[in-house]
Amino acid sequence: MQRDHPPRPLGDPDRAAGPLGTGGTSRGDPALDDPTDSTAFALRSSAFNDHTLIPDRYSYGGGNFSPPLEWSPAPDGTEELVLLCSDPDAPGGTFVHWIVARISPDRTEVAEGALPAGAVVGRNDFGELGWGGPQPPVGDAPHRYFFRLYAADQPLGFHEGAGADDLRAALDDHVIAQATLVGRFGR
Repeated sequence: MQRDHPPRPLGDPDRAAGPLGTGGTSRGDPALDDPTDSTAFALRSSAFNDHTLIPDRYSYGGGNFSPPLEWSPAPDGTEELVLLCSDPDAPGGTFVHWIVARISPDRTEVAEGALPAGAVVGRNDFGELGWGGPQPPVGDAPHRYFFRLYAADQPLGFHEGAGADDLRAALDDHVIAQATLVGRFGR
């Protein structure tokens, strides 16, 4: 696959769009470019809408349940789906909250607090496996949490406990579509 733009780090929503750009359903943020048709591959949640507040039960201190997510069918040629959730507003730079790989391209949802059968989880920036909900500093303006679903054109070989750098390397030149949902959370 030939790329139109140089690769950029995953989880950086303020970058120019490219193969790992911020396409999908994240409308309303002028810093986001949208290179894909959001009606073709879209990500949403029954728990919150795009750019609205994430309920407390999904926060790190409020129950720490991963939110329910659903998406439109994966595009033709998809061999694997990958979920990534990150907070670009964290004081130390982008903070990874969730990595889920090896999601079957036949799946169209993940239930609250669950993982799809056969999926593997990566290590979040809390140093834990699986979901680590929002926990911005008290008094900060609400942070943005970018949930990204990547459709890859080959199995990625991502293993349990791997991190965002491993995911970035595995996805390089293999993303055929991406959908994005942004939630906000403050304390």
